[in-house]
Amino acid sequence: MTRRSCAIYATGIVCAHLLIVGIALVVAQVFQTMIHSRLKKEMTLTEKSQVFEAWKNPPPPVYMEYYFFNVTNPEVFLAGGKASVKQIGPYTYREYRPRENITFLENGTKIYALNPKSFVFVPEKSAGDPEVDIIRTVNIPFVAVMNELNSYSFFLRTLVSMYMNSLGIEIFMTRTVHEVLWGFKDPLLSKVHSLKPEVDEYFGLMWKKNGTHEGEFVFHTGEENYLDYGKIDTWNGLREMSWWSSNQSNMINGTDGAVFHPLINRNELLYIFAADLCRSIHLAYVKDVEVKGIQAYRFAPPSDVLMSPKENPTNEGFCVPAGDCLGTGVLKVSVCREGAPIVVSFPHFYQADPKYINAVEGLSPNKEEHETYLDLQPTTGVPIRACKRAQLNIILKRVQGFPKTKFINETIFPIMFVNETATIDDESASQMRTLLLIVTLVSNFPLLIVGMGIILLLVLVILFCRNRQKKSEVKRIDFTEAFHSFTTVKDDTAYTQVSDKPDEPSETPASQPMRNGSYIAMSPVEAQKC
Repeated sequence: MTRRSCAIYATGIVCAHLLIVGIALVVAQVFQTMIHSRLKKEMTLTEKSQVFEAWKNPPPPVYMEYYFFNVTNPEVFLAGGKASVKQIGPYTYREYRPRENITFLENGTKIYALNPKSFVFVPEKSAGDPEVDIIRTVNIPFVAVMNELNSYSFFLRTLVSMYMNSLGIEIFMTRTVHEVLWGFKDPLLSKVHSLKPEVDEYFGLMWKKNGTHEGEFVFHTGEENYLDYGKIDTWNGLREMSWWSSNQSNMINGTDGAVFHPLINRNELLYIFAADLCRSIHLAYVKDVEVKGIQAYRFAPPSDVLMSPKENPTNEGFCVPAGDCLGTGVLKVSVCREGAPIVVSFPHFYQADPKYINAVEGLSPNKEEHETYLDLQPTTGVPIRACKRAQLNIILKRVQGFPKTKFINETIFPIMFVNETATIDDESASQMRTLLLIVTLVSNFPLLIVGMGIILLLVLVILFCRNRQKKSEVKRIDFTEAFHSFTTVKDDTAYTQVSDKPDEPSETPASQPMRNGSYIAMSPVEAQKC
């Protein structure tokens, strides 16, 4: 057997083995199963897991951008006209949120933690100085007191209104951004505090929220089931709330938004419990995106999350008291926040009923700037970019006994909105790309084997064709040589003419032998005797 034949046989054997093994591995999905099992084991909140440190001290920088609506025509609004606002900001703060008091429970299947948040002003990312810039906005303490007195007698409301007028307290106030955000001593609340010490005399939208946490959380570690990774088991000792009017609305579902289970698919709904909204919300797949070279799925709250109960009956449980519902795009959260009638929405009433947008001049909702979304790496479930956007509003309406509200048209009045953003840092992104490359290579290893088998199959075909061509050439050469030899013999053969006179002696001398005898028609005959 020639070397060429050996090479062909060896290539064929290796090719067959690669194709058989590769196809078998692809069909059995051995490597995919192995990778998925490894991910399910690693993506847990156990102390030895690789993601535990990242969960304990989140590496991506988180920024809180605060935008305020400055009221430009308060007199017109108080006279029954439409309010006009102008957006100012952002005033940006770096948010730090390390996990503290971490304790493992129930054999490591659950974990207790606090999540205090602290904020540091970032001037280079801000539009101005919050301690200098002045804004005119709704006097929320005034509205809170007025709302509290709404259930009391008309006589008492009138007396309180007269007392507030004597103090010069108006429906709209002018304060610095820092005061409105982080707190100031309010003259009205100070008077209430002297009568009811449990009432804080300071007011601010973020008052007492710098350095504090949103409650005590117990999370599932994912040790028992990877789908439970990061899910909230209890919040402040509760497995469900009691503020809303249905069991479904009171459920505490999902994670706190910091982590999600691995192996996310596009068809599932992801749940987040938002303590500042006093409820859980769900997110649905929107599209595929890329962040710093990392492929991700974008999830965002669909329009039905804040849809009117008339259009989405499942939201009827968020009407408190039952039947007292607002329209699409807004949610009253005063049930979990004592005081003013606070309403939350997306910025500029994005996805809300047009009546809320048209009630105030200066609003222009759009998806690019006002949508809340999460970009998640589907294999690991890690958020690599997030934009949480929420707007705080207050209901302004006429209240009997307060003459200053006499001409007010009931309006859900925008106060400010926050844009909470986080994007994976470059170092973490590099590590993520490396991890995903390894996962991709290992997962697709059977396909690589099949690919190598196909390549060898092509090589085998080429070798086989060349071998056939070589054999054909050899046969042609042999035939040519044979034909050439045949014609050479023919040319060298002597023909002796047969004599007409058989008895005539040959003229050939006796000393010269006969040459090859006598031939007739190329056949030798017996030589004639002399």
